[in-house]
Amino acid sequence: MRLNKYISDSGHSSRREADRLIEAGRVTVDGETAVIGLRVIPGQEVAVDGKVVTVNTTKVYIALNKPTGITCTTDVTIPGNLTDFMRYPEMIFPIGRLDKDSTGLLLMTNDGDVVNKILRAENGHDKEYQVMVNKPFDQSFLDKMASGVEIYNPVADRRQVTKPCKIEKIGAKSFNLTLQQGLNRQIRRMCEECGYSVVSLKRRRIMSVHLGNLNEGQWRYLTKDELVAINDAIK
Repeated sequence: MRLNKYISDSGHSSRREADRLIEAGRVTVDGETAVIGLRVIPGQEVAVDGKVVTVNTTKVYIALNKPTGITCTTDVTIPGNLTDFMRYPEMIFPIGRLDKDSTGLLLMTNDGDVVNKILRAENGHDKEYQVMVNKPFDQSFLDKMASGVEIYNPVADRRQVTKPCKIEKIGAKSFNLTLQQGLNRQIRRMCEECGYSVVSLKRRRIMSVHLGNLNEGQWRYLTKDELVAINDAIK
C-alpha cells in the first residue's frame, strides 16, 4: 500500500496532507525518514511526528456545525484546530475546508478514500451557503453573482471567472448561494469584486447532507440514507 494511502486510511489525515507531512520529513517507516511514493507492507511501523499510526477498520462519518474561529486543520500546533476542538476519541479529518471566519456544515471522517473521491469531483457537487453582506443589494448584484465573477485565485496565482451558480434573495442584505466550485474564499472574493463585504457566511448543505438544526459546535453521525446518497454521487 502506498504510504500516503496508509496514513489516510489510519484516519490521521487526507492523502494530500499525508504527502505534505512526508515531504516535511515528519513521517518514518520502521524508524527511517520516509519519502514520497514509498510503499509499506504488513508489519512495518509507520509513525507521524514519532507517534505510531495504524489503519482503522471502523469508518466514521460526521456532520459538524463549525463555529467561527476554528481552523480547518488537524494540526495541533495551530491554535483553534479541529482536533482540539472536537476531542473525538480517534483521529478524524475534514472533507474540504470552511474559512476560519465562516460557520456551518463541515464533514469529518477517517475514511481517506471517501475524502479523495469527494475532493476529486468537488466541482460537480452542490454546496449551499447562507450569506449576509454589509449593505442592501439590487437585482444587478444577484445577476452578476449568478453569471460568474472574475476573482483572484491565490492557489493558481491568477484571476479567473467563477462558474455560474444559483442565487436566491432572502432579505435586503442576505441571500442563499449554491456553488459547484470551491475556490479559496470564493464567496467573499466574489462579493468584494461586486463592492460588498461579507458580514456572515454559513454553509447549510453539502450534496445530500443538510446542516438542519445542529447548533454551532454540535455534531452528529451521518445517517445511512445520507451515506448511500454520497456514495451514489461519487461513483
